[in-house]
Amino acid sequence: MSLQKTIVNLLLKLPDPILVSMAGGKPVVRDGRTLDARFQFIAHSVTKRGPQPELTKEFARQGTEILTMLFGGPLEPGVSCQDRTLELEGRSIPARSYRPSNQNPLAPLLVFYHFGGGVVGSLETCHALCSILAKTIGCPVLSVDYRLAPEHPWPAGLNDAIDSYLWARDHAQEFGAPAGVAAVGGDSMGGNFSAIIAQEMQRRELPQPFLQLLIYPATTILETEGSMQTCADAYPLTADIMAWFMANYLPNSDLGPNLGEDLRVSPALAPSLAGLAPAIVITAGHDPLRDQGKAYAEALEAADVKVHFQCYDSLAHGFTAYTGGVPAADRTCRELAAVAARAYRAMGG
Repeated sequence: MSLQKTIVNLLLKLPDPILVSMAGGKPVVRDGRTLDARFQFIAHSVTKRGPQPELTKEFARQGTEILTMLFGGPLEPGVSCQDRTLELEGRSIPARSYRPSNQNPLAPLLVFYHFGGGVVGSLETCHALCSILAKTIGCPVLSVDYRLAPEHPWPAGLNDAIDSYLWARDHAQEFGAPAGVAAVGGDSMGGNFSAIIAQEMQRRELPQPFLQLLIYPATTILETEGSMQTCADAYPLTADIMAWFMANYLPNSDLGPNLGEDLRVSPALAPSLAGLAPAIVITAGHDPLRDQGKAYAEALEAADVKVHFQCYDSLAHGFTAYTGGVPAADRTCRELAAVAARAYRAMGG
């Protein structure tokens, strides 16, 4: 794998015009947004290899881990990480903590949940990003390896996310952070969990998270228009793959035909977002979830929630796992971490 990674990285250093010529010959444009040349090359390399094996959870998980090994970035210098186990009610959940050498003792702990449609992904898929967040913000980060479907269908993973957030809030001092408070963040399904956690704390009449960091979040499974159509073929999250994720994440027909309207599945359907934690919402231009992320940011703002919104037009869904191979993805992760750092400082963290 190290040789393969070396070869891939050498190819990705080629000039943009050469990469585009090797990947279809002309830039990929969707909704007026031009895809980053390296993402175009990766997408072309992955999708043009002929018929693929039937999509199974094993194949999807293996593919995700291979892509992470090929394109993921390293641990940030000055950040230490430690694997640990969270003892939650009736179960144990793997996690990984990140502590920066520049940690601010006033900065709340950030609890982070990885992408993967509730079916794939691991602590490795967000490893580089979590270390970037820790170093840039100056806060400890706790990455949670929640249970995955179909072995553990909804709401198992969500319950792990909620309970691990509550655990982290109550044990924040173990990470050198202020007691009784934590921020929450995640990408894709992790962003879904993070948005739901903020709403769930409100429903339980518990304190809000310090901050919501929502990176290309999935906020509803009912959306079918806009970017869900124009980006339906966008690597790596196509309409077919999204449908496969949901068939595994929500497989039980006994849950009822209106499950998509459950606020613990589609947080965008909440009747009111007033009183929720300040939010940073980040989207990618070549992503079926682009429009729903923007709509959720607009709904938060309309409810007088403080929001920072940014769409990175040239990037694709899942860009946080490509910091080692796509410079634009690395820059974006550092930019969004800097936005979070400013939000922390503005709120006294």
